[in-house]
Amino acid sequence: MERAKVTVVDCTIRDGGLMNDSKFDVETVRAVFQACCRAGVDYCELGYRNSKEMFDPAQYGLWRFCDEEHMRRATDGIDRGHTKVAVMMDAHKCNPEDLLPKKDSVIDLVRVATYVKDKNMAIRTAKHAHELGYETTINIMAISHAHMPDLEVMLDELEAETNAKAVYIVDSFGALYMDQLHFLVSKYQMHLKTKATGVHFHNNQQLGFANTMEGIIHDATWADGTLNGLGRGAGNCPLELLISFLKNPDLDILPILDCIGKHIIPLKETIEWGYHVPYMITGTLNQHPKPAMEWMEKGGPDKHDYLKFYAQVDE
Repeated sequence: MERAKVTVVDCTIRDGGLMNDSKFDVETVRAVFQACCRAGVDYCELGYRNSKEMFDPAQYGLWRFCDEEHMRRATDGIDRGHTKVAVMMDAHKCNPEDLLPKKDSVIDLVRVATYVKDKNMAIRTAKHAHELGYETTINIMAISHAHMPDLEVMLDELEAETNAKAVYIVDSFGALYMDQLHFLVSKYQMHLKTKATGVHFHNNQQLGFANTMEGIIHDATWADGTLNGLGRGAGNCPLELLISFLKNPDLDILPILDCIGKHIIPLKETIEWGYHVPYMITGTLNQHPKPAMEWMEKGGPDKHDYLKFYAQVDE
């Protein structure tokens, strides 16, 4: 497959927002968006469009809701080139009616995130977004916990009932190894005849970038990354590594590197993401990283007592 045909999605602000309750300042969001535009990234995902009935606006930042006025503040005046704006809607945490018609919005792509069990809500949300004029994808979370017969039924229904441009393999727990990934890409392509396969990986076992490469080599044509790997817990595939791998002359890594140095690295003073042993442990156990995140956040003398943490989660 020609690497130039891979659709690149940056989700720095959206996934990174899981580490700071989406409380990025507008300057940082604008800097990331501008860097993506200058770099030639296909889509830049600026946060969640989730329901204020389920998330308290007093507790979460602007990018958990992506109100239109704030999206415009983040994007107005920036030369986008061909870069499009994306948001994510959790099927079980959103109200599809919160979407404006596409003609009234700066958003181009709505990415519907869902668990297999919530497939009906995901289909309904994706269909509604498409009817309003948006491009859509379906991102199947916690894929390492999916029951295969249920996943196969879901893929068939997504193929038949939605206009999604891509359906994603999302390794929410950073648990997958390459042989499992190969199997899943093949399975997706067996059931999805009119939709691309996308890949989104977390770095619990230091495989975020490696698995993204493997997905692309095995014909996944949508791939996610974040600047310096900023994302929940162990973080994601670093966008700068993905761009370097693709060798696409239309992608320019320099704006990404500049933004990382000026805007992302300073965030490490208040946010601690990336590979750490607690995240590795939950990854190898195929568990949600929440216990590891809580362990890391509380600090204290036990923070590096990994045997104690292992005993806590391996009950």
